Amino acid sequence: MIRLLLTRAALAILFMWIASSAMLGLVWLSPGDATSDMMGSVPERARMAERTRLGLDRPFSQQYAGWLTHAVRLDLGSSLRYHRPVLSLVAERAANTALLAVAAFVLAVAIGLPLGVLTGSERYPLAGALVRSSSLLMLSVPPLLLSLLLLWVAARTGWLPTGGMTTASSDEWSWWTRAGDLVAHLTLPVMALAVPLAAALERLQSAAVMTQKSAPFVMLALARGASADRVLWRDVWRAALTPVLGVLGLAAGRLLSGSLAVELVTAWPGLGRLMFDALGWRDAPLAAGCGAAAALALVTWSTVAEIVARRVDPRMHDSTQGGGA
Repeated sequence: MIRLLLTRAALAILFMWIASSAMLGLVWLSPGDATSDMMGSVPERARMAERTRLGLDRPFSQQYAGWLTHAVRLDLGSSLRYHRPVLSLVAERAANTALLAVAAFVLAVAIGLPLGVLTGSERYPLAGALVRSSSLLMLSVPPLLLSLLLLWVAARTGWLPTGGMTTASSDEWSWWTRAGDLVAHLTLPVMALAVPLAAALERLQSAAVMTQKSAPFVMLALARGASADRVLWRDVWRAALTPVLGVLGLAAGRLLSGSLAVELVTAWPGLGRLMFDALGWRDAPLAAGCGAAAALALVTWSTVAEIVARRVDPRMHDSTQGGGA
């Protein structure tokens, strides 16, 4: 476990450096710079003075070297647009995205895994056919399209807020009312992210259950008089969980990529929206910080998923030790 954590820590540093460097390169390749939009119709001499003050008139190699020198000391600079430290701004928005992603993941697991057991058991043909058809349909619907559809329904019915994270006047409410308001704003983007992921998990779980239900331990449990439902939901489900856990690390990339589109459509103040705005404003320090945060989130999520998979199935730990020997 210590070796795994050390390896993932090294990978996190490498990925954060690559992602941040890529974001800086994208900003540098974009036409204009941060002063183009921030200063508007200000005289050219004033704009050039501001570019000099910010160091934007220097070659990219010098700008990159200066950024890297500060970054190794965990100093990501200040946002050119917000005039705030990048680290605190990115942490604030990353927390909002984490809330959205974790809620979507929990909902997807709660829906997808039981439905996968139901369809994989083939004990309920009509319900299984309906679930399989729905899963195939949801797999083909990207989060962007689903969020637009849900937004249209919310706007027509008024059942849910159509954007943002809180109501404007929520500061005057009690904490309980504010919590309910947050849940209401969270529902639409969470559903847009969770439903396609739940469909993917249902398909994986279904295939794993179909493989495990003819295993010798299942036949032995049934021969001893255990009920089919008990064997299915107690033994087969746990055995079929390992292949699903093996791909949960990939869910991080799916949630992060989907959250960008969902946050833009629903005006959710998260990391994806901040990254999009930083690239549009050519805010190099902020864009680099967003890239580093996204890379850290991916590595952290995949590490946690692998640790959970090893806890559930000790054979993964044994095979790793055998390979190392």
